[in-house]
Amino acid sequence: MTTTAAAPANEVHLRGRVSGAPTQRELPSGDVLVQLRVVVPRPQRRGRAASGSAQRVDTIDVSCWTARARAAALRLEDGGGVEVTGALRRRFFRTGAGAASRYDVEATSLRAVPLPVP
Repeated sequence: MTTTAAAPANEVHLRGRVSGAPTQRELPSGDVLVQLRVVVPRPQRRGRAASGSAQRVDTIDVSCWTARARAAALRLEDGGGVEVTGALRRRFFRTGAGAASRYDVEATSLRAVPLPVP
């Protein structure tokens, strides 16, 4: 039997609630960036999250670089439902304490969606 290996992929699909108003800023390079946070519930298993943690949600940073993604993000409201498609990115930057990094989702598309009331 011949199996075909799946091609590597970096695809993220989130559906959750916007936490706080999206923020826009201009970077020293002149690029414009819109950032927001999306709160996504963790699947629960017998009173605990599937990971074994008592944590019930994940808060995920989302960065919007394209004009279309920035415009869509700025239309979102705090607490509203959102669906995000994009890719996971690791960002490197310098702080007063030295080099640091963090992960975020680079959005290629966003749209407001209705979510069930908790």
